Amino acid sequence: MKVYISGDIEGVAGITHWDEAGKGKEGYAEFREQMTAEVAAACEGALNAGAEAIVVKDAHGTGRNILPERLPESVILIRGWSGHPLSMVEELNESFDALAMVGYHAAAGAGGNPLAHTLTGKVARLLINGVGASEFLLHRNAAAGFGVPTVFLSGDRVLCDTARSTDPNIHTVATKYSAGAATSSVHPAVAVRDIRAGIEAALRDDAAYEKPSLPDAFDLELWYVENEDAYPASFYPGARLHAPHCVRFETDDFFEIMRMLNFVL
Repeated sequence: MKVYISGDIEGVAGITHWDEAGKGKEGYAEFREQMTAEVAAACEGALNAGAEAIVVKDAHGTGRNILPERLPESVILIRGWSGHPLSMVEELNESFDALAMVGYHAAAGAGGNPLAHTLTGKVARLLINGVGASEFLLHRNAAAGFGVPTVFLSGDRVLCDTARSTDPNIHTVATKYSAGAATSSVHPAVAVRDIRAGIEAALRDDAAYEKPSLPDAFDLELWYVENEDAYPASFYPGARLHAPHCVRFETDDFFEIMRMLNFVL
């Protein structure tokens, strides 16, 4: 069994403020530790379920957050960013049996996490076929293009609830929920324990491997915070300016969505 694990930080237990997510900022060190612990737990759970190969993508910020020595020795860790359109699941392909996401968060324009966003701070709202798109949905769809199911997700409660509406058989661990700028979180050790058990259960669950579905066509609406970002993005091949702050792009190949976002964000 070959498993891909993508790790982010804004959905780990306890994190509440942007200073805690930024390298060099006050509070970052302790949540870097928590991100590492949660990803390491996911690796351990995958190994317990029989994984023979695990690739981890450090998918937050600089891509240089996870402490490599804390991961099991058999794990391959991808650090930094090559610029490939697959972004947070770079190097994922048809050879993988399953994708898991750890520390993920609600989408731009959604509640449930004071750190909610999609990809960059330029995005006010990103819609695909009229539905708000999180980083989970973008990369779940990218994996589905290879026939790889997303079997496990941890992060804030709003994202976990949304993910189950897309994939009813996905296993989730909700680490926290929020009201405004405040969060209510499980204990960090509880998150680590539940993630380890959760991914092991997911990888042992035949239903979680159900072939992921994708629509036949995709209509992207990318609403920028600033209209000055929308205008130049409208010149991307196939894109058009829909409103002063919005660019639309249509395709029947989801990889083209990922390629487009790679160039306009």
